[in-house]
Order: sequence, then C-alpha cells, then structure tokens
Amino acid sequence: MFTGKTINMGVIGNPIAHSLSPAMQNAGIQAAGLDYAYIAMPVLNENLEAAVKGLKALGFCGFNVTIPHKQAIMEYLDEIHEDAKIIGAVNAVKNENGHLTGYNTDVTGFIDGMKQEGFSPSGKNAILLGAGGAARAIIWGLIKERVSTLTIGVRNVAKVQPVAEYFRQYMHIEVLDWHSDEFAAKLPRAQLLINSTPLGMTPATDAMPPVDWDRVSPDAFVYDIIYTPAETLFLKTAREHGCRTLNGEAMLVGQGAEAFRLWTGLQLPREPMAAALRSALCPTSGKS
Repeated sequence: MFTGKTINMGVIGNPIAHSLSPAMQNAGIQAAGLDYAYIAMPVLNENLEAAVKGLKALGFCGFNVTIPHKQAIMEYLDEIHEDAKIIGAVNAVKNENGHLTGYNTDVTGFIDGMKQEGFSPSGKNAILLGAGGAARAIIWGLIKERVSTLTIGVRNVAKVQPVAEYFRQYMHIEVLDWHSDEFAAKLPRAQLLINSTPLGMTPATDAMPPVDWDRVSPDAFVYDIIYTPAETLFLKTAREHGCRTLNGEAMLVGQGAEAFRLWTGLQLPREPMAAALRSALCPTSGKS
C-alpha cells in the first residue's frame, strides 16, 4: 500500500511503455518489504529539462534514464560520475537534497553478472563481438577489471576504430574483422568471449556472430548480453562446446539493483527481480 511516506522513483524515456524496469524494481521492493514506488514516465525530448526539474521538485530520490535521453540529460545534472563521464551516457540519476548526480550502472551490472557466476575477468584475455550501444560500458568495465588483453571483432573495422582509439588511453585495444585469419588466431587464447551484437535476439533467433568454435577453448566463459531468448544460438552452441555461459538477464537485473543501491543505500534481492523480468517477457509461459 502506498502512503504519504512512500518514496518515489522511476524511469524516464520516450517511448517508455515497453520498459521492464517497473516490474523488475517493484518486485524487488515488494520482496524486501520497503515503502518505495517505481513508475515509468514518458518524457518528450523538448520536455526533458522541465521533467528533470519537476522530478527534483517532487522529491524523487532517483530515476533511471533510457532512450533517447541518456546523453542529453547530462547538461541538466549537477555532477557526473566517472563511469558515466567516460562512457558518455547516464542511465541513473540520484537526487540528494536537490543535488543531481548522473551514473552509468551498466558497468556494475555487466561485471557483477560474471562475478556472481564465479568468474572474474581480471587478468583474462577477452574478446568482444560487436561495438554497439552497450559496448562502451562493457569495454570500460573490462578495463576497470584489468583484463590482460581486449580484442574487438566486428564486420566494419573502420566504423569501430574511433571507439578503440578513445579507450586506448586506458589500454591497448585491437579491432579486427571477425572474418579475418587474424581474428580467428585470437580465439584459442580467449578466456572470455562476449556478444554485444543483436544477432540472435528474438525474433531472429537463428542468427549469431561468426565464431569458429573449433578454435574456442571449452574453458572459455561465454557471455551474451541478449536476454530474449534466454538461450541464444550463440550461447547454445557455446554450452554444447563445453563452455560456461551467461545471458543478459544478469546484466539487466544487476544494473537495476545497482541503481537502487545508489539511490537508497539498500540492496534489493535479485531473484524476485529476475523472476519478474522473466514473467514480463513471457507472461503466458507459466514460469516465474
């Protein structure tokens, strides 16, 4: 039951009706027995500044930010955390007595997902497939964890080269055509293989990045940030090859839990959040 003491939080974006965050966050809040409420709020581009001021005036303790506002919102904040500044995008804002700080919790969500499975990327040879929307957070997370080497495999090297150049101030990153012999030669030493492309995502589930699995070690940890379907063809092939695998559910739940921790200092139970996510994705499956 919501009361006059209920503390408000939410997510802004446009469109926003598809957001899974309310179901996920409210499930965690309910399981923890906390007096918070999390809602989705549509905000048009031209209303972003007014929305930020309004949320601050209304005393929202924090809010998530999704497309198309992750970059534009930065000019309306008082402070930007290092991760968000380096990545160039904010997905969570904390309101502390009217002082707004922007964060990017994708970094923590991505890394914590692996660590909860007992895998640490520190000192490992990592290969990242694709360099799309989430790639900058993934790259920065791997750099912070001090991976030994990082290779990015893509179909268009020239397009991705500027991203690698930007992060090379922190570590050397090699960008290779994933169809090339040079890329294939990197696969046997890979201890961490990550798919950040949309290949294999519902409804086109018969697609996956071009990987020569005969060259991949069965000891490699394989991570696909896609969470629909729960097991992509990429992960299925990796599992059958003997690799440990992880899908994108852990990253999505992890970034949401980290945002709540930043806003409140409290930890939400992740399993109810994950169950609500699965239920929202497959409402007729009968699975929680």
